[in-house]
Amino acid sequence: MDKDALIAAARHAATAAYAPYSNYHVGAALAFADGSIVTGSNVENASYGLTLCAETVAVGKAMADGKRGGLQAVAVIGGKAGYVGAGDPVTPCGRCRQMLNEVAQLGNTDPLVWCVGESEVLELRLSELLPRAFGPGALE
Repeated sequence: MDKDALIAAARHAATAAYAPYSNYHVGAALAFADGSIVTGSNVENASYGLTLCAETVAVGKAMADGKRGGLQAVAVIGGKAGYVGAGDPVTPCGRCRQMLNEVAQLGNTDPLVWCVGESEVLELRLSELLPRAFGPGALE
């Protein structure tokens, strides 16, 4: 898994964001054990509560493609249009952490999450971002 390539995929995904209300573009890229990369960008809605985060879109695409586990790494980048990647590192919101956790737990992985900012890239495990996570195993 190539960190720089995954970050570049997330940055490219951010260019497809539909963010007419916040003008905040986010891209996410998910790397799987089979070598595939699935990307997503945020999709806003005039009914703000219906907005989809980039990570949620990427997870939805991955699941629709039949991916059930094997999540190895995630890259997330964001910022105002034309300034994606400027400023502090962007971390997944709580909902997105839970969405990522679902895919990770299906394959018993604890993926790296690269949160990209202007002068630093935070490298964390998903379990650090979402300790004691609720997942599929809790329903058994």
